[in-house]
Amino acid sequence: MNYDPSSHLGSRFRITHSEGAARGAYVIVDKETGVNYLFVKFGAAGGLTPLLGRDGRPVITPPEPFR
Repeated sequence: MNYDPSSHLGSRFRITHSEGAARGAYVIVDKETGVNYLFVKFGAAGGLTPLLGRDGRPVITPPEPFR
């Protein structure tokens, strides 16, 4: 059975990048704020954190691509 994480995101969040299967990494963007988050899963465990740029600040995607 394949898990489709996008089926549980609703309309506010969008997965913009994913890689891996049982161990996976996803970049999720909040379409209202533009903040990018990194979600990493390992089997049944996972973690979520803001995605940071080289300067240590959160990566922000302009909202235009999501309209």
